[in-house]
Amino acid sequence: MSDIEYSIDPDPKTTSKAMGRELHISPKDSVEICDSIRGKDLSKAKEILKGVINKEKPIAYKKHNKKKGHRKGIEKWDTGGYPEKAASEILKVIENAESNAEYKGLEINKLRIKHIAAKRGTEIEGMMPRAFGRATPKNTKTTHVEVVLEEK
Repeated sequence: MSDIEYSIDPDPKTTSKAMGRELHISPKDSVEICDSIRGKDLSKAKEILKGVINKEKPIAYKKHNKKKGHRKGIEKWDTGGYPEKAASEILKVIENAESNAEYKGLEINKLRIKHIAAKRGTEIEGMMPRAFGRATPKNTKTTHVEVVLEEK
């Protein structure tokens, strides 16, 4: 297995980080979620993700918005959705980074998301059986998510 590196090299005294590797979530949904919570306070970001999981607040789809429906409640945008599975997995990674910050002695109330990124992971190959002894490839996409929290 190769070394795992982050995209940025943060100051270890004022930041905490966490990474989720090969999560079974959509890479496109993950990119849209990361774009919507990047730079926000930790409490605000967690509130947004919980709203998406409960289907109360939609995420704006700005890059991957083909064949997406319009949603009410999106500021300055129209297409959106409720990627519940991706939001719940990203919330787990953010909570992990929060507990790492607590262990380091950083103040939880002053944390904000300095860096969050989602990248396409490896594809798990699979087959779906069909009629007359045939099979169709059915691959599972995975995603890598990295989070860096910074004390304001």
